[in-house]
Amino acid sequence: MHIVIAGAGEVGFHLAKQLAHEQKDIVIVDTDKERLNYVSNQLDVAVIEGNSIYYDVLREAEIAKADLLIAVTPAEETNLATCMIGKKLGAQRTVARINNVDFLSHRQREDLRTLGIDELISPESLAAREIKRLLREAALTDTFEFDRGMLSLIGIRIEEGDPFTGLMLKETSSLNKDRDFVIVAILRNGKTIIPDGDTRLELNDNVYFVAEPTGVDRVFELKGGTKKKIRNIMILGGSRTGLHAAKKLSQKTNKYRVKVVERDREKCFKLADELPEALIINGDANDVNLLIEEGLEEMDAFIAVTGNSETNIISCLLAKNHHVAKTIALVENIDYILLSQTIGVDTMINKKLIAANFICRYLRRGNVLSIASIHGVDAEVLEFEVEENSAICFQKLRDLDFPEGAIIGGVIRNNQGFTTMGNFEFHPKDHVVVLCKSNVIRSVERFFK
Repeated sequence: MHIVIAGAGEVGFHLAKQLAHEQKDIVIVDTDKERLNYVSNQLDVAVIEGNSIYYDVLREAEIAKADLLIAVTPAEETNLATCMIGKKLGAQRTVARINNVDFLSHRQREDLRTLGIDELISPESLAAREIKRLLREAALTDTFEFDRGMLSLIGIRIEEGDPFTGLMLKETSSLNKDRDFVIVAILRNGKTIIPDGDTRLELNDNVYFVAEPTGVDRVFELKGGTKKKIRNIMILGGSRTGLHAAKKLSQKTNKYRVKVVERDREKCFKLADELPEALIINGDANDVNLLIEEGLEEMDAFIAVTGNSETNIISCLLAKNHHVAKTIALVENIDYILLSQTIGVDTMINKKLIAANFICRYLRRGNVLSIASIHGVDAEVLEFEVEENSAICFQKLRDLDFPEGAIIGGVIRNNQGFTTMGNFEFHPKDHVVVLCKSNVIRSVERFFK
């Protein structure tokens, strides 16, 4: 697969880094020579210095044989023009990063496709969608539903007194007599572990399960609590990400009560016009008394999306100190995400990383129905559909030579979710949920081609 990436910034670099593990043929185009030198020193990819809207530059990148052209420069106009020209020169599929979300309306999407732009992505809009997903349940570090909840991926943190603490995976069967959940990954001190039966669960591990609906309830029960829905939300920062998140969350159908705190008075007036269902508060993120007066201690969730990563992290720690159940901090440095497990912020997100992971869905082989990523975990969760000619079809799980670094968590068959044991046999039309590290994705895809 030949992939051309216009833009060697964080989104382009992270994409190239992910794809380099999968032995893709990658060319990165950028006008910044120093940035290209950094990329070429870090990754085994080809680099071209030049403007991606120039025909000669795209031809040098062999655009005519490109399976995918991804334009993720900081300039929206450059990205749109690059995709239009690249499509004209033979690129099979094009993706453009944008800032103006008005382009995302259905009608404008169709108009842009006629011009050669197949897909648009807005990092801010994707980050807002991710925030909404993370707020489904206060007690979970992460949650993702497959086929409307027939199976779910859920994450919990192992704390003092939890029945999982100190157990090897093979010993957790006594807690799982109905076999309705499977542990598929562990995040420990920033390291991702794909467990086997002898892996021992430790205090402060973030543990991820694939579970049937009854298994989700069972995990909550074992944690000693019940499901707690989020209702009251405070958003710190009226940035584009904050605006998009507040728009999604303050819709009447969501039943959230949203407050937005923004220090810029003029911006507050604009936010009030665009967010009639939210309460807009003019105030400084560093004013602790203000946040308390505005009901910080009554919040179920606190989302910090100012333009300063350190402010976002510290504000979330403050919220945790005032007993807020769920905290989410937007950070610019991807390396910060691994710190969330150790410093006390529930989840740190990076909008460029979210955008890069979203783009990766266009690169998967086999019949991929959905893709999820877990913040801080070096792995993807993919939902494949089994076809009659798939290598996995009519094979039993125990007979598969499944790659190390990947694990099958469950299967949805005839609108019912199942966790899978060794004697489970895969049939056509099964939806298979797989968690795998980036370096083995290619091997996993072969089972479903």
